[in-house]
Amino acid sequence: MSQFQRRLCALAVGALFFYAGSVIRAQEPAHPGASHPGEPQKQAPIPPERTVVTHHEITVNGQMLHYSATAGTLLIRDGEDDHPYGSIFYVAYTLDGADPNTRPVTFLYNGGPGSSTIWLHMGSVGPVRVVTNSPDATGPAPYQVVPNQYTLLDKTDLVFIDAPLTGFSRAVGKATPKDFNGVDQDLKAFDKFILRWVTVNERWNSPKYLFGESYGTTRSAGLSDALQNSGISLNGVILLSSILNYNILVPGIDEAYIGYLPSYAAIAWYHDKLADKPPDLKAYLSQVREFARGPYAEALAQGDMLPPDQFDAIAQKVAAYTGLSVQYVKDARLRINASEFRKQLLHDQGEILGRYDARFEGTDANNVAEFPGYDPSDSGIAGAFTAAFHDYLSRQLNYESDEPYRVSSQSIGQWDWHHRAPGFAFGFQRRQRMPDVALDLADAMRKDPRMKVFSANGMFDLATPFFLTEFDISHMMLAPQVAKNVEFGYYPAGHMVYLNVEALKELVHDLDGFYAQTEH
Repeated sequence: MSQFQRRLCALAVGALFFYAGSVIRAQEPAHPGASHPGEPQKQAPIPPERTVVTHHEITVNGQMLHYSATAGTLLIRDGEDDHPYGSIFYVAYTLDGADPNTRPVTFLYNGGPGSSTIWLHMGSVGPVRVVTNSPDATGPAPYQVVPNQYTLLDKTDLVFIDAPLTGFSRAVGKATPKDFNGVDQDLKAFDKFILRWVTVNERWNSPKYLFGESYGTTRSAGLSDALQNSGISLNGVILLSSILNYNILVPGIDEAYIGYLPSYAAIAWYHDKLADKPPDLKAYLSQVREFARGPYAEALAQGDMLPPDQFDAIAQKVAAYTGLSVQYVKDARLRINASEFRKQLLHDQGEILGRYDARFEGTDANNVAEFPGYDPSDSGIAGAFTAAFHDYLSRQLNYESDEPYRVSSQSIGQWDWHHRAPGFAFGFQRRQRMPDVALDLADAMRKDPRMKVFSANGMFDLATPFFLTEFDISHMMLAPQVAKNVEFGYYPAGHMVYLNVEALKELVHDLDGFYAQTEH
């Protein structure tokens, strides 16, 4: 995930510490279809659907795979007259000669909201991968795009989708950015695109999966229910670096401080800032979780009524787990936000940490500011992914366009965070001011108790900490026989787990097993 994706953070809870340091880009000029009061409404041109097909091969686990890459656009339609209102860009990788009745297909997308999908496309489980120097900054061109031995193409066809108003995806006809810039508007567009792709490619009988990263997990959770209502039952949903419930992040609620503590401990472990560094990180984090949900949560719940001796004892423990000084923890009233932690942990070395991936280090303009001036895990890879994708698109996929490719949307400034949640136990739909799509995912899992979920988490991620993901998923009120359909994976990486190639290898190994369990 890069700065192009961080609209999620800035817009969702801009005033909250969870997303401190995020950037909100300026709103783009009025859409060509927009009009002023009293003027006739103009319409954007409706382009024809387009595909460019190329043929390739790759060796995976000793097996030669011949596959087709289809880069193109599909129109999505809406309204009583079924008029086109969006042209959505995608790149699909399909195994040549496979039986569409048994061959799985996975739909993948990044988040933001407002991000294109070049990050998953060029870094994770596609047939090619851009080489970076992570966790060091990658630097300028030339960049290497290599065959990806960790692709999932041996298990599933892959369809990488650029969200509306990103990549080459555009509003068309009478549509404006307002038709796409919102939780439910976005879900509607993706629902329509997937239905269209499945129909055009005659894949209704294929096993189907969703694979979303960051806000893409918000989208996947909502889509799991929406697609089910549209007649598509999913075999599985893969959530990479999740944010499902925005409501626990409001000011004055301590869940986010509690949810971050195990991530701080993992990062302090990685940077050798623990007095007695334990050899087994995962076992150590189990201990930190117990403290976070127990004594730490109980102490924070007492607020200013916490007795001084307990305050001192908890401060000692928080300092020991986080690598921060006891005095700093006391000055913060036991509540450390992520941006402060990024600035403070390596303060004595004059270094700041990455937000999306705290393995990354950088230097700041000065060492006395409260928050970091930038995110080295963003700046360290953004140029490599952007340049490599553009080169790959034209040289290997032979896709040319007169339109600029938008790595991020420029019209995301007025994102509508309201969400129409499923009826749950109340028999009606509830309109949420901020989304809790864990309710949607739970609804889909109840209605289809064979659908499985895999939650992948980076242990050094300060954007979507794994302990908060565990909290969200464990509060979906599922029956035990349905709750067991959720599996968790933890990796020595950050938000974009695949930036650590060894972690990518572990992730793909786990996903191989997940696909084997869910193809029925």
